[in-house]
Amino acid sequence: MAKIDFGGVKEEVIIRKEFPLTKARRVLKNETIAVIGYGVQGPAQALNLKDNGFNVIIGQSKAFKRDWNRAVKDGWVPGKTLFDMEEAARKGTIIKILVSDAAQRSIWPTIKKCLNPGDALYFSHGFSIVYNDQTGIVPPDNVDVIMVAPKGSGTSVRRNFLEGSGINSSFAVYQDATGRARDRCLAIGIGIGSGYLFPTTFEGEVLSDLTGERGVLMGALAGLMEAQYDVLRKNGHTPSEAFNETVEELTQSLIRLVDENGMDWMYANCSMTAQRGALDWKPRFKKATLPVFKDLYKSVKSGKETRRVMSVSKKKNYKDQLAKELADIGNSEMWQAGRAVRKLRPKNKAVGITKKTKGVSGRSRS
Repeated sequence: MAKIDFGGVKEEVIIRKEFPLTKARRVLKNETIAVIGYGVQGPAQALNLKDNGFNVIIGQSKAFKRDWNRAVKDGWVPGKTLFDMEEAARKGTIIKILVSDAAQRSIWPTIKKCLNPGDALYFSHGFSIVYNDQTGIVPPDNVDVIMVAPKGSGTSVRRNFLEGSGINSSFAVYQDATGRARDRCLAIGIGIGSGYLFPTTFEGEVLSDLTGERGVLMGALAGLMEAQYDVLRKNGHTPSEAFNETVEELTQSLIRLVDENGMDWMYANCSMTAQRGALDWKPRFKKATLPVFKDLYKSVKSGKETRRVMSVSKKKNYKDQLAKELADIGNSEMWQAGRAVRKLRPKNKAVGITKKTKGVSGRSRS
């Protein structure tokens, strides 16, 4: 593994150069990869593997017509490369369980009876294994149990693959029954198009992931946006001004500078007024939110968050409740303003870009 310095701490990561696609194909040349679930991660990982030359089949319940029809639309052929979950699991030697965390508990009895000695169980999240007291998922001793967890949504996994950049993933081996678990794991990771792979454990992945989703990546970000937007509106700013200063400038400008060269570089390339204000207020925001993040991590580690997920997933009206919660967000003034702002964005008609020069940069950032 390549040793990389992460802020003064050296970590070992797997890069494509040392584990190329040709090696991944050799490792998995006799394997049938059964992707169980064609919802969020399933389509991206399956299509990327297929495009990279691996033998892939899909297991999807016909009861979920939207996902079944999507699989057919994507080119998977019923009876040849598209089956119900049980048949796909029987045919596969690597069974990728990519249904939702809550659904994994309900399909596990079906998957378990299809496993043969030497098969590999693959996950993209440590949830079901780490919290098996809640999920009941305890793999038999004679199969490999591996994980590759892309650091992004299925949409990003597919889009980045098509752009040629890939997306970073963590990987872990929970159980090595065959002596080949690590190679199988890395080969899958390269096969789905990971930019690089960094080692973790099932527990490490799930604790960091659940904290991140509830924190900076989604929960905290949405909460901060709503708080700033509300303050601006209550002080007389228009919806368009409040939205542009809260969301649009972040997503369309500043976060891209952070992505390219880091937070300090973004600060250095903003006005002095912005620099000074950000540097002065950053410690106050950290002080205010640090106790919240400590409580969040404690809640994740104790299993409280997963118990909440498992509990609400059992409710018959959960989909209706979820739809209402999402509608409340989408119909709020802030995100209605967002829809209006997005419609006003130029589409491939950026100032100064002509037909002759368009696309020279090589990568879309839209």
